[in-house]
Amino acid sequence: MSLFADLLTTIFERRMGAAPRLRRDPRPLPTLVSDLLEARSEGVVTALARQVLQRYDGMSGPEKLEAFRGLAALNIDAAALRSALDAYEAAPSGRSYRAFMGAAEPPRAELLRRLNMVPGATERLVRMRSDLLRRSRDEPELQALDEDFRHLFKSWFNRGFLVLRPISWESPAHVLEKIIAYEAVHAIHSWDDLRRRLAPPDRRCFAFFHPAMPDEPLIFVEVALTRGVPGSVQALLSEDREPMEAASADTAVFYSISNCQPGLAGISFGNSLIKQVASDLSSALPGLKTFVTLSPIPGLVAWLEEQGTAFDPQDAKRMSQLAAHYLLTAKRGDGRPRDPVARFHLGNGAMVHAVHAGADTSENGQRQSGGAMVNYLYDLPKVETYHDRFAATGEVIASSAVKSLSAGREKAQA
Repeated sequence: MSLFADLLTTIFERRMGAAPRLRRDPRPLPTLVSDLLEARSEGVVTALARQVLQRYDGMSGPEKLEAFRGLAALNIDAAALRSALDAYEAAPSGRSYRAFMGAAEPPRAELLRRLNMVPGATERLVRMRSDLLRRSRDEPELQALDEDFRHLFKSWFNRGFLVLRPISWESPAHVLEKIIAYEAVHAIHSWDDLRRRLAPPDRRCFAFFHPAMPDEPLIFVEVALTRGVPGSVQALLSEDREPMEAASADTAVFYSISNCQPGLAGISFGNSLIKQVASDLSSALPGLKTFVTLSPIPGLVAWLEEQGTAFDPQDAKRMSQLAAHYLLTAKRGDGRPRDPVARFHLGNGAMVHAVHAGADTSENGQRQSGGAMVNYLYDLPKVETYHDRFAATGEVIASSAVKSLSAGREKAQA
């Protein structure tokens, strides 16, 4: 952990008690918001911000929707923006640029910053955006409001502010409870199940935290240390498996990556997390030579059904060919891979390394991918090159073995 991260942890890693309930200000919420935007004293700003947040916390779902509509109305003044742009183009200067930037930012963005002056407000604003995302799909004005949330969060949750922490069986219980709750790939069914993922010497878990939310993981990754590249998640997580010493491992397997905060959707942490964990593990365990995932292929079955392609999960060769073909050729309208997990890892600079039929025999694995899984390889010296190639062209970089599988599917179809 960097010195800066240590300092942040020292300063902020103390659990903030719940703020005392304030005596309810009788003024309507729009009046409180207006006064908050006009306030100049920091004390007045903080007091009004507390009132606004407390009022929001007590709202019902429909009331929150109306509050969001009110926030969305605090929009930019298009005429003032055009005028400020004309003035800047006519006479570029610090003053005209500041005027343009001021006109380009809606008042609601400043409102969110002022709300964040209340201790503990960052987490409350993240929850607020989670509420907003559930209600903004059909209202363009609310989608614009969400863009303001996202823009601010990208700054507030910049990588420089994140702290990487190992999660172990000795971690505080309240953190372990959240790992169980937030696991989004392979459900953790009990405390014993969690112990099998954290306690053995060949298991690791790491999470990003933010100083303003010290007890809330933002994203975490579970890692298995193995010899060789695995092709079955059930074997990886088996209760009966024999743990190995970490120093004997030559492969680090990222088998589960879970985003924890719905309100931070669209704020990317995974790229930095995997690269940081791979770098730290490489330094701690020099015997590790290979860094791969064992990932689901969540869109495979739906795509095959759309294509009218018959498949039998028990036909390992055929299933592997179909999975490889899907990963290499199925695209969205923008030319990027259709599969969301593929987009994530390829965008991080990984390559499609190997495909395995029958790798996930769980009900969910059968439903979404016919049991197939994929290894994405993080070749550390080449990650940045692969990332740049994917960003520039959308090229899906894959091993010759995966390309051969995909070609085999095309040949069988011809």
